[in-house]
Amino acid sequence: MRNFFGAKRIRWSSGKYLIVAQISPVQENVIIDGRPWWERYQPISYLLTTRSGDEAAFKDMTRRCNIVGIRIYVDILLNHMTQDHSINIGTGGSTADPISREYYSVPYSRSDFHAPCSINDYQNATNVRNCELYSLHDLDQKNTHVRNEIVNLMNKLIEAGVAGFRIDAAKHMWPRDLMAIFCSLNNLNTNHGFRLGSRPFIYQEVIDNGGEAISNTEYTPLGRVTEFKHSLKISDAFTGKIQLKNLTNWGLKWGFLPSKYAFVFVDNHDNQRGHGSGGEILTYKNPRKYKMAVAFMLTQTYGIPRVMSSFAFDNTDAGPPADELGNIISPIFNPDLSCANGWVCEHRWHQIYSMINFRNVVTGTAISNWWDNGSNQISFCRGNSGFIAINADSWSLQVNLQTCLPAGIYCDVISGNVEKRRCTGKTVIVNDCGMAYIEILTNDDDGVLALHVNARVRVE
Repeated sequence: MRNFFGAKRIRWSSGKYLIVAQISPVQENVIIDGRPWWERYQPISYLLTTRSGDEAAFKDMTRRCNIVGIRIYVDILLNHMTQDHSINIGTGGSTADPISREYYSVPYSRSDFHAPCSINDYQNATNVRNCELYSLHDLDQKNTHVRNEIVNLMNKLIEAGVAGFRIDAAKHMWPRDLMAIFCSLNNLNTNHGFRLGSRPFIYQEVIDNGGEAISNTEYTPLGRVTEFKHSLKISDAFTGKIQLKNLTNWGLKWGFLPSKYAFVFVDNHDNQRGHGSGGEILTYKNPRKYKMAVAFMLTQTYGIPRVMSSFAFDNTDAGPPADELGNIISPIFNPDLSCANGWVCEHRWHQIYSMINFRNVVTGTAISNWWDNGSNQISFCRGNSGFIAINADSWSLQVNLQTCLPAGIYCDVISGNVEKRRCTGKTVIVNDCGMAYIEILTNDDDGVLALHVNARVRVE
């Protein structure tokens, strides 16, 4: 499973802009019958060998990505090792005896784990952090040996050229232990184009929907924190549970983390499968509404947004597309750049990559000139650089609106592209006052229209 941070624009030391991408866990995992996706979250060793490739392949991919300005973030497993299984063989050939807590290839033994117990009381922080999540054997991160093994693994990945880490199950580890680990990490490797003294970017998975002993604010001193309430509320809005007119103050006033700490998304690999969501989450399976929600997220100034990139599934345990031998197969790319062969690749949908570009164009501008119809039709500007209109009502949007843009003819980047200064989709005429007639019909393919200064095809 791959998640893409194309929405975040980072300037490289050369002055170029970077794409940043999250990859699946790279630690060797136990092989589980049926090859469910979640076997990747059961490490049997810290060898860098998975269904995605071995250590040499990982290093080569990271090197090649860095050369072309794609930064790699690793989804890393520090909280636990495997569950008990009848057969304990890893993707790199390692073996273990989980019942005895013997993981020979790390190595870990019983003294490196918390005493066996199950998480059964989310009102008790000690129970949540010192007991086993889904019977996954829980490492003791205050143990010096455990800390050293974790730091060695993370520094090995930094040496290979990664830019940072998603900390899986951070909620189930003590913040003080994570702080000690993060403070022991090396600076990023300047041989891969990072500035001297650059630190790894850390973002932590902390599911906090309220009402529990552990708060996501406990982790903000350590790095960015996943804001799952953002996912739930944006899904509520674009599935009709909340009217879009109410989104004028999107962010902190919705009970979210302060923007400078928040890591946000419409869906992720867990909640698109119904895990940890607290409600109905929009996914690729509802594409029209999903694209509207992603477009709204990418036009907001709140948090660091992450764009999902999935494989198709009907069974929520299903693993990625694979051949008869269990080898992961690559996507096939369609003429419109979208994926086939079992891959969804939301980041390659025209509407989504166009809005990533929109976000890059309007970076540094404020939201202004909010308009709504008192229901589910909204529009607003991003400074004098961009304009978006969204129609989630059951009737058409046909109205003159302030776009804040210089006069000219603009290409709607949702319905088309600018090619040789011509638009392959809808065009919008903006007058000298910044006003334009905006139309989003109920039978249009998409409920979004977006304009920006780099999509002007002709000056009026």
